[in-house]
Amino acid sequence: MPAARSPRKRFLMPSGALRRALRAAGHRLRPAVQVGKDGVTDAVVRQLDEALRAHELVKVKVGSEAPEDRFESAERLGQRAGAGIAQVLGRTVLVYRRHPERPRFEPPSR
Repeated sequence: MPAARSPRKRFLMPSGALRRALRAAGHRLRPAVQVGKDGVTDAVVRQLDEALRAHELVKVKVGSEAPEDRFESAERLGQRAGAGIAQVLGRTVLVYRRHPERPRFEPPSR
């Protein structure tokens, strides 16, 4: 798998068919979680965890007043939620975590 060209994007999911499918599906989504002036807090992570449990693929909007930049916020969101980052586009982050019972984007594990 090719590595990310920018060292700031080293935390992104590896390129491949799954990531392309996630980016295509995420195009039509609206942001469900927002990172505000306090940054990535426990409340934001809880909200993201609930959204991922319900939807598997979630858009997160990083506000311009957030204390860290969009790449740092995306990396922290992915680590703390145990999820993969499919895309960082502008101030929008596309977060994915496979649903344990009903995965939509990957075949069920046996």
